[in-house]
Amino acid sequence: MSSPNDTAPSTSAPSNDRELVLTRIINVPREKLYRCWTEPALITQWFTPPPFKTIRAQMEVRAGGSSLIVMQSPEGMEFPNPGIFLEVVKNEKLVFTDAYTKAWEPSGKPFMTAILTFEDLGGGKSRYTAVVRHWSVADRESHEKMGFHTGWGIATDQLAALAATL
Repeated sequence: MSSPNDTAPSTSAPSNDRELVLTRIINVPREKLYRCWTEPALITQWFTPPPFKTIRAQMEVRAGGSSLIVMQSPEGMEFPNPGIFLEVVKNEKLVFTDAYTKAWEPSGKPFMTAILTFEDLGGGKSRYTAVVRHWSVADRESHEKMGFHTGWGIATDQLAALAATL
């Protein structure tokens, strides 16, 4: 039996100095990966690397729709992450940002825009790519120091494992 990940974690070259990229070939159809990103009951199961956890998610999955994902530390501190979907192409692409909150209200400090693509490779396999664009080089460096590649890598492993059960 094969695992949900066919290849080792990889990163693609960023297109500029404000971008971080994670790409994986996952042994799961893209529709299942998309569901895990867009259904609140599923995103709470995989989104956050332990020992943190995702305790709540609300999503209005459409361009202009709001999103709220609340993470919790092991000590019980909550970290709400509000945002807006900028582009939604079912089973193919999600673009969201924290630059705005509900109803297109500007956030206090924009940090990033994420572009997720789910490419059908046939045979039940998908190329999953997460491109995260930051407002500044300092923001990108901060995200790297927070452990972007490790954290998003662990979350992607969890995403693949959950999607494989759907």
